[in-house]
Order: sequence, then structure tokens, then C-alpha cells
Amino acid sequence: MTARKPANRSYSDWIEDQIREAQERGEFDDLPGKGKPLKGLDGPQDDLWWVKQWLAREGVSYLPVPLALRLEAEKLVDGLDRLSSEQSVRKALDELNGRIRHANRMPAIDGPPTTLMPLDVEQLVERWRSGRATMGNEPLSTAETPDAANTPSDVDARTATPRRWWRRR
Repeated sequence: MTARKPANRSYSDWIEDQIREAQERGEFDDLPGKGKPLKGLDGPQDDLWWVKQWLAREGVSYLPVPLALRLEAEKLVDGLDRLSSEQSVRKALDELNGRIRHANRMPAIDGPPTTLMPLDVEQLVERWRSGRATMGNEPLSTAETPDAANTPSDVDARTATPRRWWRRR
């Protein structure tokens, strides 16, 4: 902790003396960024420059709800082939459609308006099926389809074999 300013000295003289003494002790040697140009000097003036630098340094990003939903829908449609079953495809699409419907009913006060329509589940499931057929995967058996999953013979077969506690993605 530094000493108190003497009563007979001005602030500027007292501060200049402290800086000079620190330089003589070598406290300003080996500082990070020494000799490098300062970032953002050529750019436009921004009052929130420090917030943007902090967000970039911490790796935080924020998208308004409509833009985040649009991005998530795009990623889900592009990654449908990675889902293992028709049931998981339908579940993911229904969950996203529920959030899209909620955002359309309750628009956000800040950010752009929501213009995203719910995804067509049947069309995307058919696309998923055709993608699996072209990849050389075997076609879906009747036990994997949601309508046939509740037949008594399938229920007995499922209860007879223990299920794994984990699933492959």
C-alpha cells in the first residue's frame, strides 16, 4: 500500500514521483503486451468496448431468442442423420417446435421479431428415413415405428430382454 500524500505536495507531483520510483525499481518491465500496439485505436469509438472485450475473453455469446431458435433449427435439420431412431427424431423436432410456438405466442420485447414457423415433422422424418436408406442402413423394422411399438408381442419381447442403461448416439 502506498503512503499518504504529503500535505505540502500537489497530487500530480506526488504521482509522478511514485511512477518514476516504480520505473527505477523495474516494476514496469516485462508487462504483458509491452511493445505491441493497442487494440481498437483505429476502429470507431464504442462506449461498451470493455464489455465486448470481456465477453470475447470469457467466451460468452448471446443471441436473441428468435435468432437462437433459427440457428438451432438449422443445426437440427443438418444433423438429423446423426439421430439413431425415428422416435428420437420426432422427439427432437417436437421439442423444438414447442419452443418455436412459445416464442411466436410470446414475442420478446428486445431483439428482432420471430418469423420462424414450426418445422414439418412428417417431411423431416421422411427425409431422415430416405437418408438412412441411402447410407446403406437397414430399413426400419416394425418394432421401431411408433405405431407398432405398442403391440403385445413387441411389449413382451422388450420386457424379456434387459435394456442397457446407456445408449449410443
